[in-house]
Amino acid sequence: MTQATSTDMDIRNDVEAELLWNPRIVHPNAIGVAVQNGVVTLTGQVSTYVEKMAVESAAFRVSQVKAVADDIAIVLPTMGERTDTDLATAVLTTLKWDAIVPTDTLEVVVTKGWVTLKGDVEWQFQRSAAQSACYRLAGVKGVSNLLTVKPHAVPADIKQQIHKALLRNAETDANAISVEVHDATASLRGSVRTLAEKQEAEAVAWSARGITAVENHITVY
Repeated sequence: MTQATSTDMDIRNDVEAELLWNPRIVHPNAIGVAVQNGVVTLTGQVSTYVEKMAVESAAFRVSQVKAVADDIAIVLPTMGERTDTDLATAVLTTLKWDAIVPTDTLEVVVTKGWVTLKGDVEWQFQRSAAQSACYRLAGVKGVSNLLTVKPHAVPADIKQQIHKALLRNAETDANAISVEVHDATASLRGSVRTLAEKQEAEAVAWSARGITAVENHITVY
């Protein structure tokens, strides 16, 4: 485990080790890793969007990483190229088969392999599920998730609900995180040990019924 006194070189070594450890990353040695003041910059090329996300997630999991800049390019093999029409059809079919995603409120636009999602959903997990379904498709070069979360109602005790959920979560230190809610927007503040914990706290806040936005001001020490 990386200690609190880790240098940028230590962090880089840990990130590179995490890339080698992840079986979803096909060519980990082809990924460039640079670290400055705890901020990781990733460069190189991958052949799928799902691999790009796997590389980014691997960096987020490493202790002492404060932020990640993902400059990895997606270069599709010739056999992986698909027309925008084919890709749009594949996206719509995939979303319709996903029991989580309400496709009747969604609009899909594909331009040069880049997928844009528009429309309204009631929950953040539906918004995330729609994006995840897209980036697993061959030929996708990127996803712009413009879906808007519009819940039917906002509970009066939503702040307390989020705090209790953080207390129940084994991956977050609720005592280190403060929660404020205003006009259906949750604001998180505090200090945590890893970016993964920061992301988990945000996911917990998004799980609350009625939340339409989360402002994550948590810092990584």
